Amino acid sequence: MNNFEQLGLNESLLSAISDLGFENPSEIQVKAIPLLLEKNTDIVALAQTGTGKTAAFGFPLIQKIDLSKKNTQALILSPTRELCLQIANEIKQYAKYVKGLHTVAIYGGASITEQAREIKRGANIIVATPGRMQDMINRGMVNIKDIEYCVLDEADEMLNMGFYDDITAILADTPEEKNIWLFSATMPAEVASIAREFMKTPEEITVGHKNQASTNVSHEFYLVGGRDRYLALKRLADANPDIFSVVFCRTKRDTQAIAEKLIEDGYNAAALHGDLSQAQRDAVMKSFRGKQIQMLVATDVAARGIDVDDITHVINYQLPDEIETYTHRSGRTGRAGKSGTSMVIITKSELRKIGQIERIIKTKFEEKPIPSGIEICEIQLYHLANRIKDVEVNQEIESFIPAITELLQDFDKEEIIKKVVSVEFNRFLDYYQKPSNNLTSVSSSRGNSKEIPSDGAVRFFINLGAKDDLDWMTLKDYLKETLDLGRDDLFKVDVKEGFSFFNVEADHAEKVMSILNEESYKGRRVNVEISNNDGGRNNNRRDHNRRGGRSNDRGGERSFRSGNSDRRGGERRSDDRRGGERRSDDRRGGERRSDRNSDNNRAPRNERSSRRSSDAGSSRRTRRN
Repeated sequence: MNNFEQLGLNESLLSAISDLGFENPSEIQVKAIPLLLEKNTDIVALAQTGTGKTAAFGFPLIQKIDLSKKNTQALILSPTRELCLQIANEIKQYAKYVKGLHTVAIYGGASITEQAREIKRGANIIVATPGRMQDMINRGMVNIKDIEYCVLDEADEMLNMGFYDDITAILADTPEEKNIWLFSATMPAEVASIAREFMKTPEEITVGHKNQASTNVSHEFYLVGGRDRYLALKRLADANPDIFSVVFCRTKRDTQAIAEKLIEDGYNAAALHGDLSQAQRDAVMKSFRGKQIQMLVATDVAARGIDVDDITHVINYQLPDEIETYTHRSGRTGRAGKSGTSMVIITKSELRKIGQIERIIKTKFEEKPIPSGIEICEIQLYHLANRIKDVEVNQEIESFIPAITELLQDFDKEEIIKKVVSVEFNRFLDYYQKPSNNLTSVSSSRGNSKEIPSDGAVRFFINLGAKDDLDWMTLKDYLKETLDLGRDDLFKVDVKEGFSFFNVEADHAEKVMSILNEESYKGRRVNVEISNNDGGRNNNRRDHNRRGGRSNDRGGERSFRSGNSDRRGGERRSDDRRGGERRSDDRRGGERRSDRNSDNNRAPRNERSSRRSSDAGSSRRTRRN
């Protein structure tokens, strides 16, 4: 007997469940489905990503729809286009034997008039992103004043994306007598606020502990130097030859830049972010699901629509700004009962964040060293041997065997094996023997890093100055834009000829180190360090002297001039995709960049000697300090 039968589902749903191959309901489904079928109630359900929340609300929702009514009875809100389409498709699969039930997905990046026509034809259930839903309400294209059920899926992520006003406006347009089903992986204050304002004594369902990570996922972190993050990423990929992963970056710009570097270095990689058109995003996801892409580099927002069960690794190239977001990231792997690994690449200045994440997800991280070059060569060698052992021989090769045998007749079996495996081994060995591919040794004593103070203000040196056509205003604008800081978060900007100084509050210092040390400006590498001049530190926050951002901290800072004023180096890469056009959310379309999927074989070892160098010269806005 299928265990779903015990949950109270009708025959049409059980037939669909059988077709889908579902046998045992997940914990969230066992707790939610009977409750939602038995009575009309509001619920708050907390469960880790990948535990089957869509079926937990989808099955009871379909069974409760009254097909004799033609109006829209249910609204499901989800954070992204991908997730919206995914939910709509799953609802249609669940309802394949329910005749007359219509589900319509509405989301940005597609024709709003066509979506409006679909709704007019009849939509029992609407699945929507908050932005497009609010737009259609404002235009009078949709009527949700009589809905009976409203589902908020991935509520925490919708609120993290800034949809609070949209969600509250949408809920205000719905009838007072309705049921709200709120599903979330975490329970931040904003989600609790929605529950208090719009829900009536909701039932609470929690699978595991609040914010707890999946037990199928192991968590590892790797400590590297600030400039070695990308080299570490490649080593982790090379040490896992069968990797099928999502690599998370903070911004759209970083996502595109890292994906392009990986493609250039021979990996099957692609970027997924909000500046791609819907068609481009669909193409990327199709290639990823087909495993033509092994490393999908994504922003947190864009990745919300990724529901692929076979992902082996999640790699946090940069930790998220919101620690709770880590739960969503790690939930991309270890799905459907399978195991997975979540890796974090961090610098010493970020080490304390690991402890914060551990407290939230209630799981310990394992500290691991970056694999050495010779370890990777060994792993790849055995991987190649296993591929040779397991490969199916294509009979088409038979006609070539006599000529090949004659060519190799002077070698015995052992020599031929050595030559075959050396084709792959030599490539890796040559790559990792290059000094330029060595990683900086970093002390791994956990919790002993004192590079950055935990309070007050921190003064930084940066190797950009007047000779880079910067004054204090343009440098401040560049830093605010690059670091995504507010007006008052950056102060005491002091520009010299070949270098400059600036202050930030201590809680932004880690961001400064991790982001700026991977930046380029007009073709040369940015270098930022904490100033060792005691006078440069200002522990009284608002003493930042609004007289044009000038600082009187001259004395000890001149000592930086000789060693740090010109840190160009020979292999400057230029991401420089700033252009002054940094849009703040990943939910809008845009067609700035084309999909750059690569079908070439992974060959990270053939490091390209030439690097693209693009002009980063976007017009810098001039504002007051």
